[in-house]
Amino acid sequence: MVVAADAGMLSSKNLKELDDAGLRFIVGSRQVKAPHDLATYFHWNGEWADDQTVIDTITPRGQKRLDPHRTKTRSEPVWDAESFPDAWRAVWQYRRKRAMRDEQTLNLQRNRAISIIEGDSQPKSARFVKTKGAEKVFDEKAYDRAMKLSGFKGYVTNIPKTIMPAREVIGSYHDLWHVEQSFRMSKTDLDARPMFHRTRDAIEAHLTVVFTALGVARFMQDASGVSLKKIITTLRPLREFTGVIGDQEITFAPDIPPAARELLDALPTGQSP
Repeated sequence: MVVAADAGMLSSKNLKELDDAGLRFIVGSRQVKAPHDLATYFHWNGEWADDQTVIDTITPRGQKRLDPHRTKTRSEPVWDAESFPDAWRAVWQYRRKRAMRDEQTLNLQRNRAISIIEGDSQPKSARFVKTKGAEKVFDEKAYDRAMKLSGFKGYVTNIPKTIMPAREVIGSYHDLWHVEQSFRMSKTDLDARPMFHRTRDAIEAHLTVVFTALGVARFMQDASGVSLKKIITTLRPLREFTGVIGDQEITFAPDIPPAARELLDALPTGQSP
């Protein structure tokens, strides 16, 4: 079992609990960790990186810093739990396309910060704006640091390199879009609405129902080769009706059009009447 999650899951407590439970994980890393994680790479290579460059290194488990002398050697440490009890494995990737997108975002944030400093707008807070005395000034160091890290994205895992290569770690994390697509689908096609629960039993019951619905939906899609939206729109009008005429209870089967009959025949567990 491998748990994949975005950076919102990245807390030392969450990762430790997953590891203690014997679960593997791949979690997105926050970019603020990059300067420390990539210290060796930057020391030997500068700020330049080729497109699709992957750096397989380590990151601290908590607030404790890693050995500052590790930059003396060019090679990155090969992580395993016994050798690095205070660290996790970290995989960082540089992509030029991501860098262009990051730099565009950073420049928009820079323009917004300057607009605030010059008094053209007054939002509550903005990136790259700091207070110096009684004045607001642009934080050049923070901006330069962010530009230096544009294009880099990190992934934290407890899966050793001997089991999963770095690029497979990245690929597995990116499969999250299937999960995100499923939940977007459940909010629309399945007409699911947000639910707010507080007790463990209620949360687990809700998750069971949601994942059961998604499992059935995925099964129907794979078996029929048809999108879930088409399955629902095709089968939703079919209704079985039970009525009482006199003293007799009679069940009326739905009239199944050819399209619906073909879809039902494609499902292994469905038998069209």
